[in-house]
Amino acid sequence: MISKKQFNREIDKIISNAIREDVGDGDHSSLACIPEDAVGKAKLLVKDEGIIAGVDFARQVFDFVDPGLKVDIKITDGSKVKHGDVCFYVSGLSQSILKSERLVLNAMQRMSAIATKTNEYVQLLEGTGTKILDTRKTTPGIRALEKWAVKIGGGENHRFALYDMIMLKDNHIDFCGGITKAIQKTKEYLQDHSFNLKIIVEARNLKEIEEILENEGVYRILIDNFNYEDTRKAVQLIGDTCLTESSGGITLETARKYAECGVDYISSGALTHSVYNMDLSLKAV
Repeated sequence: MISKKQFNREIDKIISNAIREDVGDGDHSSLACIPEDAVGKAKLLVKDEGIIAGVDFARQVFDFVDPGLKVDIKITDGSKVKHGDVCFYVSGLSQSILKSERLVLNAMQRMSAIATKTNEYVQLLEGTGTKILDTRKTTPGIRALEKWAVKIGGGENHRFALYDMIMLKDNHIDFCGGITKAIQKTKEYLQDHSFNLKIIVEARNLKEIEEILENEGVYRILIDNFNYEDTRKAVQLIGDTCLTESSGGITLETARKYAECGVDYISSGALTHSVYNMDLSLKAV
């Protein structure tokens, strides 16, 4: 996984690029009618229900736009919220608050939706020992925000990108010429380059799981698009040799049954690619 320092750099890039995109050469609506020295105060109002996420990100946005803005946080990331709750107040130069508004709202609405959906899975899997994972099926350019939201919702992060973990999926295996060859070449590559990366290998059937188990050095087996019965058989085959992960169209309706098959993880792209934004507003007070 990426380091905290790398992650923070990603967040800084997201903020600077988003402000560049939105503000350009100036917020001319505010510049046209609001005095440069005018001060004001606004509140982040919840108009929905779920798990709030992005409060700390909002604080970072305000600080980037204007270090003089003061944020008074009332509800922290990961808290359950309902219609009418106020997450924070921000005060300072009115132009700065308005310049920050859209980025704060866009990010928090999406992050809160992801955290809320993730938390539904977490609650559903409670007591099974299975953890929910995100995937790389994220919105280009804001992956760090979406994976941050998954963590806020109680889930776990899969690899961040292509560079922090080896994941040999069906296309890698087919292009390389087979499972064993792909694993062996991967281990040679890691050794030649002095990389310390974990290896995950995808299996499409029980026969492929048997072949994976003939090779050492695999951290986790991805049990992809298996039915419940074959998932149970796969878990029994793998035993304590390595970790297990179920994936492939798993939904809130099916996740618990897959967890009860004994897998260590369930990964779901739906955590980040199929959510409806939480309704939030930033209102002057």
